Amino acid sequence: MELTPELLNRLKEYSQSDFYPFHMPGHKRQIQEKFLGEFPNPYSIDITEIEGFDNLHHPEGILKESMDWAAKLYGSDRTYYLVNGSTSGILSAICGTTENGGKILMSRNCHKSAYHGVFLNNLKIKYVYPQILDEFGLQGGLMAEKIQDMLKEDPDIQAVFVVSPTYDGIVSDIKRMGEIVHRYRIPLIVDEAHGAHFSFGRESGFPVSALELGADVVIQSLHKTLPAFTQTAVMHVKKGYVDLDKIDRYIHIYQTSSPSYLLMAGIDNCLSWMSGEGKKRMKNFSENLSQMRENLQKMKVLKLLKEEEKGKAGIFDLDKSKIIVSSAGSCMDGISLGSLLREKYHLEMEMCGPDYVTAITTVADSPEGLSRLEKALMEIDEGLCREERESGLEMRNDIQKINSFKAPVICMTLSDAFNADKEQVGLSDSVGKISTEFIYLYPPGIPLVVPGERMTEEMVLLVEDYKKRGFPVQGLKDQFCKSIFVVK
Repeated sequence: MELTPELLNRLKEYSQSDFYPFHMPGHKRQIQEKFLGEFPNPYSIDITEIEGFDNLHHPEGILKESMDWAAKLYGSDRTYYLVNGSTSGILSAICGTTENGGKILMSRNCHKSAYHGVFLNNLKIKYVYPQILDEFGLQGGLMAEKIQDMLKEDPDIQAVFVVSPTYDGIVSDIKRMGEIVHRYRIPLIVDEAHGAHFSFGRESGFPVSALELGADVVIQSLHKTLPAFTQTAVMHVKKGYVDLDKIDRYIHIYQTSSPSYLLMAGIDNCLSWMSGEGKKRMKNFSENLSQMRENLQKMKVLKLLKEEEKGKAGIFDLDKSKIIVSSAGSCMDGISLGSLLREKYHLEMEMCGPDYVTAITTVADSPEGLSRLEKALMEIDEGLCREERESGLEMRNDIQKINSFKAPVICMTLSDAFNADKEQVGLSDSVGKISTEFIYLYPPGIPLVVPGERMTEEMVLLVEDYKKRGFPVQGLKDQFCKSIFVVK
């Protein structure tokens, strides 16, 4: 029987449809755009480390020149091209700034890859929690003063790792954090995966990159918000509070030994375009976004996360390219709103949360695409207004606040929990037991439960509710989320 390339056929069919992507990757499949330049058929440039094309694991020629150029562009001491995504940079940064068995201070809303770095280096974790923006049920920013208190209380902390911006575009006060962290002579690592465009959009009203605000290691996913292939990212390192050679050793461990020249050429092409024409285009993009956001503020039932929220819940700044629309207070939850946008309007969101949807916009978005999203949301909002007037329908107001629960009780390190003797029990029977598994929604991949933490009744009820409502609960071996592995 002949095997047909079903995935390829499905992708080709989808690319020819009228579905518009408000999700990653940032190039938005705009193949007619100038950022594509003269990019050839990928098969024609897919090579290995042959004479004249350098070696990413020992760069001496063209790749070294390109990364040195990127370092000057960004203002770092070293910039690494990452072809294993931001994950490889996060793992390298964590392992390269801590000692095995040491301790790290991390924001609780880190991506799962950061927790994998903790596992690999057998670290103990201290958590700093983001504030909660109650009206939206969103995680807000981190308080620099809280980090200061925790560093003062625990002199064994070897590095601080935070996420800014968050998946929803919320930016913390990185400059203040850097000043505090450096007093203790340790490095500040910033997961800026969702802020790769910051470095090119400061003059267009976007937040300032953590690299310019004193962070020592900054990881950016080019593919999330810039016109670059999925899996491409960069890591910037500044000397002073980090051992550059130690981080260098780890990056060669966590990067594939067969780096794709196609992906590296994509990074090169993206940065070249963004440093010139792309930076100019950011201004037009910003103006189009501002106009759309102004119009969306007229919605009566649905609510847009506005820049006026700055100053609340630890929010230092907001990335306006993330369109966060709350359905709380309406008859719809986030899943229903996302489904309606997909099925009726052929608009695919990046994420559907409990009571909101997240749309990622980038410099590659067309004015027509942005207009489609605006018109769809305004039409849905008007329909909700009409439904409410005609039926007197009772509106929902059950915002789920993931991190409003008490801080989890950490009973053992992540590594010890991973390696402990374990047994499988029903999820409802796990209360009081120590989890050996992660539980998270993906996207965004932020853990609700981390191995080594004691399960609570509140968390069990939350996971059961998410699963019942159709949210993408992952991490457990039991894909139906009816059982969990715990320490025996």
